[in-house]
Amino acid sequence: MVIKAVKRLLSLHIGEEQPEKVREDIIKNISFRGANVWILACAIFIASIGLNVNSTAVIIGAMLISPLMGPIVGIGFALATYDVELLKRSGKNLLRATLVGFVVSSVYFYLSPFKEVQSELLARTSPTIYDVMIAFLGGIVGAISITRVDKGNPIPGVAIATALMPPLCTAGFGLASLSFKFVAGALYLYAINCFFIALSTFLVIKYLKYKPVETENKILDKKVKYVIYILMLLMIVPSSYLAYNLLQEKQYSQNVDDFITDEFVNKGFTVIYKNVNYNSNPKTIELAFLSKKIDSAEVNLMREKLPNYQIFNTKLLIRQDASDLKTEILSEINKSSNQLTQRDIQLSRLAKELATYKRGDKRLDTEVRLLFPEIDEISFGTVTDYRYKDSLKTIPIIVYRAEEQIDEAKLSEWMKLQFDVAQVKVIYQQKN
Repeated sequence: MVIKAVKRLLSLHIGEEQPEKVREDIIKNISFRGANVWILACAIFIASIGLNVNSTAVIIGAMLISPLMGPIVGIGFALATYDVELLKRSGKNLLRATLVGFVVSSVYFYLSPFKEVQSELLARTSPTIYDVMIAFLGGIVGAISITRVDKGNPIPGVAIATALMPPLCTAGFGLASLSFKFVAGALYLYAINCFFIALSTFLVIKYLKYKPVETENKILDKKVKYVIYILMLLMIVPSSYLAYNLLQEKQYSQNVDDFITDEFVNKGFTVIYKNVNYNSNPKTIELAFLSKKIDSAEVNLMREKLPNYQIFNTKLLIRQDASDLKTEILSEINKSSNQLTQRDIQLSRLAKELATYKRGDKRLDTEVRLLFPEIDEISFGTVTDYRYKDSLKTIPIIVYRAEEQIDEAKLSEWMKLQFDVAQVKVIYQQKN
């Protein structure tokens, strides 16, 4: 009795639309000419503006009017029903829509006077396991909705969740700025979204047991089925491999964060530099600390602890030489210079200014001692916060020694005025 109740609760056959009507609606939505071309072009233009000015609200508004979902759902439906003609039409229309979006966004970013790389653009250049999950689950919602008598209005939500347009617009930005790394990463994310929406549609239609398209030519029907099976294998096998790799990479990153937190941060180490290379062989973790010096025996001990955190085939490097560390940091800045926002550039200049003060300018030291005579020793520097995926956040720091803590809020406000920044980190070290 309970099993029957659960089956009825989860059944997709309740409120199901007639398959013939579903097919008609899908064919109607895959068409890409006339009004749909204009709607997509305007939606792409709006999304590009949103990405350019870093406005999430504008991007969401563009996705609400995007007609990109139709051809992708059509591909999944065609594969599930062995409909070669529908598959061809859906594929052609998706290709046309992609090209229109790519060209329109490229033209916009080429003409736009604002060339800075915003965080909304950066977020669409490297797929993660969450992108796969969102695309797959969003595709299931879309497939279920088109098979209902009362369809409701989940399609805009699916369009927002799977974010088909921003990656396409980001690819256009990459072409306009001749950053082919952006083009490759964004199109890769766009392809993943299309791929998993089509796959989830295929699975839902198969679950509902829609009748496959057949002709009077039984031999041809058999060949068509074989072709569809091969195409499905070409979809499922790579997608499973991709999802597995992305999951492994995410797990590895989490393990590295746990290792750094447990073995360094929780023990009082201040990490000022972190670089994790997952794609090298062996993988590498490079770290540097604010003041702590680690001898070779301690480094070897830390390396032996890596397997305890499920971190294998990884080389741990501790950067301790100041000139070597400076070279590494500058190298990283130069490699990613095309991804820095205007704010990042200003913070980089601020870091150089602080380094100058630290090396020889006694003005700050003199002023601090006049304002805070309780301080015995004080140092100035910067620390980089790596918690943000889309950018690096550089924060000025003050390390002081005194018999007891002073009014740190006052010291922090004074430093903010000195360097015209919004945040300062104050570190107290008790005098021995």
